[in-house]
Amino acid sequence: MDNKIFGLSDIVDTETEFFPLLSSEDEEIMNAEDVPEELPILPLRNTVLFPGVVIPITVGRDKSIKLIKESYAGNKTIGVVAQRDSEVEDPKVEDLQTIGTVARLIKILQMPDGNTTAIIQGKKRFEITEIIQSEPYYKAKIASLENKSKTPQSENFDALISSVKDLSIQIIEKSPTIPSEAVFAINNIESPVFLVNFISSNLNVENDIKQKLLEITDLEKRANMALEIMTKELQMLQLKHDIQKKVKVDMDKQQRDFMLNQQLKTIQEELGGGPHDNEIRELNEKAAAKNWSENTAEVFKNEMIKLQRMNPAAAEYSIQLGYLDLFVELPWNEYSEDNHDLKNAMEVLNNDHFGLEKVKDRIIEHLAVLKLKNNLKSPILCFVGPPGVGKTSLGKSIANALGRKFVRMSLGGVRDEAELRGHRKTYIGAMPGRVIQSLKKVKTSNPVFMLDEIDKVSGNNYNGDPQAALLEILDPEQNNTFYDNYLEVEYDLSNIMFIATANTLSTVHPALRDRMEIINLSGYILEEKIEIANRHLLPKQLEEHGVVSNQVKFNKRIIEKIIDDYTREAGVRLLEKQIAKVIRNRARFIAMEEEYEPKLHVNDLVNILGTPKYQKDKDITNKVAGVVTGLAWTAVGGEILFIEVSLSKGKGLLKLTGNLGDVMKESAGLAYEYLKSHHQELGINPGIFEKWNVHIHVPEGATPKDGPSAGITMLTALTSAFTQRKVAPKLAMTGEITLRGKVLPVGGIKEKILAAKRAKIKDIILSKENKRDIDEINDDYISGLNFIFVDDMMEVIDNALLNKKVSKPLTID
Repeated sequence: MDNKIFGLSDIVDTETEFFPLLSSEDEEIMNAEDVPEELPILPLRNTVLFPGVVIPITVGRDKSIKLIKESYAGNKTIGVVAQRDSEVEDPKVEDLQTIGTVARLIKILQMPDGNTTAIIQGKKRFEITEIIQSEPYYKAKIASLENKSKTPQSENFDALISSVKDLSIQIIEKSPTIPSEAVFAINNIESPVFLVNFISSNLNVENDIKQKLLEITDLEKRANMALEIMTKELQMLQLKHDIQKKVKVDMDKQQRDFMLNQQLKTIQEELGGGPHDNEIRELNEKAAAKNWSENTAEVFKNEMIKLQRMNPAAAEYSIQLGYLDLFVELPWNEYSEDNHDLKNAMEVLNNDHFGLEKVKDRIIEHLAVLKLKNNLKSPILCFVGPPGVGKTSLGKSIANALGRKFVRMSLGGVRDEAELRGHRKTYIGAMPGRVIQSLKKVKTSNPVFMLDEIDKVSGNNYNGDPQAALLEILDPEQNNTFYDNYLEVEYDLSNIMFIATANTLSTVHPALRDRMEIINLSGYILEEKIEIANRHLLPKQLEEHGVVSNQVKFNKRIIEKIIDDYTREAGVRLLEKQIAKVIRNRARFIAMEEEYEPKLHVNDLVNILGTPKYQKDKDITNKVAGVVTGLAWTAVGGEILFIEVSLSKGKGLLKLTGNLGDVMKESAGLAYEYLKSHHQELGINPGIFEKWNVHIHVPEGATPKDGPSAGITMLTALTSAFTQRKVAPKLAMTGEITLRGKVLPVGGIKEKILAAKRAKIKDIILSKENKRDIDEINDDYISGLNFIFVDDMMEVIDNALLNKKVSKPLTID
């Protein structure tokens, strides 16, 4: 049963036979009527019916419609009770109130929307004594309650009724939602009983309170309760009126929004505070738990005073609130406890990384100093090496070994100084720098902080110089007072263990490089890659693909084949991808429940990974004169390259191809001039230089190449071409040359040696000054290699060229 409120005109226009107000004669007749012993019970959802009051109700439930129609066809008398819970669709006996009102059905209306509306008038209150029927609708035995109530006759009661009437009129006059005609209705009610019932029925309160009013037998008590409710309602209306007087009304949207916010603020003040008060309280509670300096506490206090003075609706309020929220979220002087067990640290490093022994030793030395000094005012570590050798994962292992939180900040492509130092909070959308944001995230002031790809930070530009900002961050003498533009308070970064990573130092600012201790991570040899694959890569990929070890079986030969034929790298990143590809191939058979061979064979790799992408020796041969193998360093590790020289009849022109840089072109010119000036020692007729054009080419022309380390290789290739002498087999070389024929040392020796081992080179020619680099390399890396250390170019020629010409030599005269 639903209740729907109708206006007076709605009721009158339906040609009903009643009038909504109760006269004295009507009340006497109503009181004289007998209450039946049994009545059909109609549950009401959203209202409470009082004696004498006329209300329309919308009937929706089948049981209720049947009850209404049968009663309307009979004596038109029913019992009306309110539901305890209006949400219950099919109420049980326990869902009904026990005290209700006898009602008379005045009229039934069929509305345009198809609903049935009944007009009912309350008669007398009753109490259900027993439910005697539940289908098709409830029927109950009842007892009248009206004979227990008599209208009091006293001056106090008269004054009470007068107060009720006056208060109701004041509410009608102040409320914008109640029509003024209601005053006429109140003034025309003569009966105190009906006046109290009429007002109780129309109070703006919950049904539970109306039900309590209905249940009060004593009329004076009922009137007092109604008066109390109306007094609160009048106070609320008066408060609204006062709020509206404080705010200037304007139909302009901005003024209207401001008015509504002011009203909301005033209401919140009357209620004892609003959401922004809770925010301020939370900030103060968090601040009380902070262990910050007096200066920091003073800044926070002043900023809090600013916040409290601001209008919460103002845009600056949210900016100030965000700033203070950062203030209390930062881990001021909060540190995690370090684990100084160096044996445990070494164990963690060994478990996480295979090889890299010198790197691990240097890290342990660094941690030992940390243990003894108990501070980190020592050089910042910088891991330099090709991709995939484990620079980032080493940082994570150090954090695990120390028991510290780990933060990684990628600097690749950072070109705005504000990303590190933050924006001033006066700018729209201002944020703190990434250093401060990371500390807020990890909630500790001494994490292991990895600055990844520091070599890829942009230099000075119109957005500032990020590398210059890093100078303060990475200087142990300065970073204890790091200044973030957004925070505007000095923050101590000196307890953070910074670790930088780079692929090359050539693009790192010299002042920045000077602040870091460089630890070089070279590539891995074949044996190390196999061990890394078995210990780390295979278990990781099997777990990530949901495959167990007995479902896919790799042996050493398979892993070696993948490394040799499908990867060409210093690290193991591409190796991991190829292993993942093989496991995915087997995962398909497992998921589809098809038969397959768990043990992998070499022939399976062609079907899974395709034809081999690399050849071990790149067709290294000494059958052709003028082709010599060189060693080069790249950002992804060492590589072998070929220097090719061809001669053709001409006017002695020198042509260089292969996308060579300026330094490499100069090396080619130096080599050619040295060859001309030492023709006699090499047994070359000087006249041929004017008759033959020389073409020097370095294959893979799409790849830029530069540097001085190919000098001796170019001279050897030129000498071989002009003398048609064979080059020694399985030989490679690297070194810079001078016009005097001296061989100078070059860098990247370890990476170049690893490339030579991958290509199955046996002999390597180096400058004597590079011997110190060889001495520092682990014996496992250089086993099987023969090093020839030279001081001048003639030694190179003697060791590199055989006293034997190639088959079908070119006739040069």
